[in-house]
Amino acid sequence: MDDYDGDHDMTDPNAPSPDLFTGLSAFPLTPISDEEIDEAAYAGLLQRLVAAGVDSITALGSTGSYVYLSTDERARVAQLTVEHAAGIPVFVGIGALRTRDVLANVAAAEAAGAQGLLLAPVSYQPLTEDDVFELFRTVTSATDLPVVVYDNPGTTHFTFTLDLYARLADLDGVASIKIPGQAMSPPDFTAHVERIRAATGNRVSIGISGDAFGASGLNAGCDAWYTAVGGTLPAPMLAITRAAQNGEADRALELSAELQPLWDLFAELGGSLRVTAAIAEHLGLVAPHSLPLPILGLTDDQKRKAAEVADTLHLD
Repeated sequence: MDDYDGDHDMTDPNAPSPDLFTGLSAFPLTPISDEEIDEAAYAGLLQRLVAAGVDSITALGSTGSYVYLSTDERARVAQLTVEHAAGIPVFVGIGALRTRDVLANVAAAEAAGAQGLLLAPVSYQPLTEDDVFELFRTVTSATDLPVVVYDNPGTTHFTFTLDLYARLADLDGVASIKIPGQAMSPPDFTAHVERIRAATGNRVSIGISGDAFGASGLNAGCDAWYTAVGGTLPAPMLAITRAAQNGEADRALELSAELQPLWDLFAELGGSLRVTAAIAEHLGLVAPHSLPLPILGLTDDQKRKAAEVADTLHLD
C-alpha cells in the first residue's frame, strides 16, 4: 500500500500530502428526520468517527445520500462535518446532474474548510468519456482542492476505463481514484491494482470501495479504503485497515471473514445503504425512517434480520 509516492505535483508547496488519501475514509449517513437533516444525529455519527480515529471523513458520498439533498442542505452538511471533525481531514461529495451545481457544491465545500472533494459523474442521460473528462477538467480548473475520482458504476451507470483513469490522472487536481471492489483471486486483484497504477503513472492514490472487498483491496495494494459502513461502524473497519497497513494480510482477511454475515446481508438486500441505516437505527444512532424519501429503507422483517446480524457480530 505504499507504492503511491505522491509525485503528482510535489514541487507545488500547496499540493496535498501523499498521506491524505490513504488509510480508512469513513462515509457517514446523512440522517433525515421529518424531511430535514437531523443535525444532532449527524453530529453524533461524526463524534463516533473522531473517537475511533479514522484517517478521514467523506461527507455526502452515496452513503450520505448526496443526490437527494439540495445545494443548501449539502452546504450545511459540509459545514457540520468540518465543525465536528476535530481536525480529521474532511472530503465532501460534490456530484450533481449539472456542472453548474457541481461548481456550487465546490464553493460550499471550500467555504466550509474541506480538504478534498469527491466527484462522481452523476447523470440521467448516458455520459461519454469526453463528457466525464471535461467535467473533471472543469472542476479541477475551478478549485485548488484535491479531487477524488468516484468510480461507482452501480449508482452512476458509468464505467471508467483504464484510458480515462490515465487521462484524469494527468489533471493537476486529481489526487485519488476510488475503484469498485470485484470478486477475484488475490493475484488477479493485485494485478488489477497494478494495471491501474501503471496506467496512471503512480500519480494518484488508489482506494477500494465495496465494503466486502476492503481487506482484499488493501492487501492487493490499494492505498485507501473508502468505506460506507465504516461511517457508522468504524471500529471493525479500522481493525481491518490497520492489519492490512501493518502487512498482516491474513489477519485482515480473517477480520473481514468474521463480518461475512454483514457482507451477505448487503448482497441480499441490495447494497449497504439501507442495511447501514437500519443498523444505525437499531443502535439508536439515528431516528427511525432516517433515509430521504422516496427511499423507504428496509421492511420490518428485514430490519429485524439486520438487527440480529448486528447483535450476533457485537456491532456497536
